[in-house]
Amino acid sequence: MEEELEQLEQQVEVITSDIERLLPVLPDWAMPLAVLGLAFLVGVMTFRVVFALLTRAVARKDLFWRSLVARTRRPLRLGLVVAALSVGVPVAPLDPDGADLAQHALLIAFMVLVAWVLHTALHIWTTVHLRKFTLGAEDSYLARKHVTQSRILVRLVGWIITVVAASAILMTFEGVRQWGVSLLASAGAAGIVVGFALQPVLKNLIAGVQLAVTQPIRIGDAVIVEGEWGEVEEITGSYVVIKIWDWRRLVVPLSYFIEQPFQNWTRDTSSLIGVVMLYLDHTADISALREEAKRVVEGSERWDGEVFAVQVTDFRERVMEVRVLASAKNAPVTYELRCEIREKLIAWVQQEMPQALPRMRETVSVDGSGRPMPPGIAVLDGPAP
Repeated sequence: MEEELEQLEQQVEVITSDIERLLPVLPDWAMPLAVLGLAFLVGVMTFRVVFALLTRAVARKDLFWRSLVARTRRPLRLGLVVAALSVGVPVAPLDPDGADLAQHALLIAFMVLVAWVLHTALHIWTTVHLRKFTLGAEDSYLARKHVTQSRILVRLVGWIITVVAASAILMTFEGVRQWGVSLLASAGAAGIVVGFALQPVLKNLIAGVQLAVTQPIRIGDAVIVEGEWGEVEEITGSYVVIKIWDWRRLVVPLSYFIEQPFQNWTRDTSSLIGVVMLYLDHTADISALREEAKRVVEGSERWDGEVFAVQVTDFRERVMEVRVLASAKNAPVTYELRCEIREKLIAWVQQEMPQALPRMRETVSVDGSGRPMPPGIAVLDGPAP
């Protein structure tokens, strides 16, 4: 045992002497680079060990915990590398300028890490909060409310985090800090120009806060904007995307929904009353039509059982206007129910009550009582053929 220890000591002395002979030959930047490289490798290896342990710990848990570990992978790696380098920089034999540069880089990396962690925490909180709500529910009013608030606030807070982090990083540079101070101090024409330039951005930012708080629209609302009927598909930090019924997209600024009137069909609830307008001859049997419409609506799976009515709403010169009302659980189902009622009622009218279809009535006056006329044409002041 003693002989093995003596041999090990001799080997260490040989290696040490070789390193001492090699150091004077190496350039000055080799040792600091080696120390920093070693610190970087230590940080990366530590991350791999920690991430492997976390992955194994959540392997049998639900999808949320696995997604949480996967989402925090990159911030965790950056944090451990920054921590290892913060230990390696004081140890490395750096000159004063090199040490200042390395400390400045670590400071910027730390600011980026803080912003990244805040963004990740914001998304994790949003995911946890929205797990309780389902947009596909029959009455998704509460779900759409929380989803809309969360998405708008996440975008706004994310934008604020990015701007603050970028400002903090720029302020670490002396030249940029002086330029910023001088720009803020000159509250003259430059300030007015900047204010006008940022007016659309600030306008949409304030409108986004108002939309999140007051919620005139939510994700999934059925709206009519600029004469187009559609569904609110997406709300970003600056605009709203409306999916039109024919799959077109109408992009509207956030400020529009604060300043302009629009129709929101699902403001308080997802249920809607569908309207079907029929234009029939004045001789139509309304009672029979009402019974048939009731049979069609009650036999439809799309009807929610809440609202049904058949009413004569107007008389015109040649037709009368009949309105059929039926409710459904949401806008798409209401649209399909309206189409179903139209198709079945017009087929019934054609088959059972053809005389109720709109007709043109004309009176023909013919000069001469003895003039022959085709059958079915009435003759005024003369004998019928």
